[in-house]
Amino acid sequence: MSYEELLADIFRRFPSVQGNGFTPGAYKPGLERMLAFDEALGFPSKALKTIHIAGTNGKGSVANMLASALTSCGYKVGLFTSPHLIDFRERARIGKDLIPKDYVFDFLTEWLPWIKEHDLSFFEITTGLAFKWFADENVDAAVIETGLGGRLDSTNVLEKPELCIVTSIGFDHMAQLGNTLPKIAAEKAGIFKANVPAIVGELDPETSPVFEEKSYMFCPLHYASEERPSLWNRSTEILKEMDLQADVQALNLRTVLLAVDLLRERFPRLSNADDVVNGIIHTARNMDFHGRWERLSANPYVVADIGHNAHALQHNFAQLERRVKSGRFSSLIIVYGIMADKDLDAILPLMPVDATYIFASPDSARALAASELLRRFNDYRRSHGLSSRSFFAGSVRQAVQMATQLASQLSEQLSRSASAPDPAPPLIYIGGSAFVVAEALPLF
Repeated sequence: MSYEELLADIFRRFPSVQGNGFTPGAYKPGLERMLAFDEALGFPSKALKTIHIAGTNGKGSVANMLASALTSCGYKVGLFTSPHLIDFRERARIGKDLIPKDYVFDFLTEWLPWIKEHDLSFFEITTGLAFKWFADENVDAAVIETGLGGRLDSTNVLEKPELCIVTSIGFDHMAQLGNTLPKIAAEKAGIFKANVPAIVGELDPETSPVFEEKSYMFCPLHYASEERPSLWNRSTEILKEMDLQADVQALNLRTVLLAVDLLRERFPRLSNADDVVNGIIHTARNMDFHGRWERLSANPYVVADIGHNAHALQHNFAQLERRVKSGRFSSLIIVYGIMADKDLDAILPLMPVDATYIFASPDSARALAASELLRRFNDYRRSHGLSSRSFFAGSVRQAVQMATQLASQLSEQLSRSASAPDPAPPLIYIGGSAFVVAEALPLF
């Protein structure tokens, strides 16, 4: 088989949560299979210096920022994240270089009989693939993002990371992790290891007792929101210049800078402040990192973000409203799609009132139909006495085309009617799901 045929066969034989949701074939919690796979591979997990990162939101940004800072300081850094947006190989990279197709092909060809015999999940396969590649490449550090939770996540075969991080706690994947914030926090804190420093992004009265219990006489615990990292005096400069422009990156930055302080003994070149700052500022460029408040176009002005739960979207929607109210943009157009297993009832109250919505259903069996999304949105608006400017499209591509055409019409109207020579443009936001953003990215 060719690389493409082999990969298609893997996707067919081993359904992923990304594509199929939390079906029994795709979601297999527990460490027994992964421990056996790691042993069969020669324990690559033990050959790596790792930073292990969990959290409801922000873990992808923190992982990429840390990897970029380490890379900028001259270290060879592996990065394992999920899901991928366009190319499967995005899940494992060294710097911005994706894992080579030849390596993927040879690995899967060699290990497929063992994988089938032991009935691994898709995520277990990708975890083993990434760990083995990083070990073979003798990376100086590997930044590892959990897939779901932490305690039972495949990546939790890591026995002795250099640092463990929990970025944030919010309501998502409640059927798997629990329906209260303390229960979710307990699953995320499952990555804590004895005598390994742990960072939690925010001190929250509801979840902090859980983290303190999990770390008591066990590992040093730090709350990023309560400490002042040594480079925090440069935070204004970094936040102004960095290519990750979501407002929530201020909290993520504090977590990253605290991590830099705690990692400096193991990675001495992190003492070069200018290299650290430069790495963080250029995270998206250095790591080829997409879908986090990413500007896809300047004319029309388009941003995309993969935030998909209420915890993330409340920040995104609030930032959109602030941008329009500031006068920087004249109006707001939102291209939005969602997976059927997400808590739409919690998201609807957060959606900006004064916006035009174009709903789309990405090409995924998990997606909520755009027509159903439109119906539920309009029902909510009517029941709360709110007006609605909303449409639905047959695909993400069509929704983006509708949005850009509407933005062009609004700009022309403003140009004809405005007394100022350069009226503020409309703002187009594309989001609600990683699937929506993944289908929009190639259009720009």
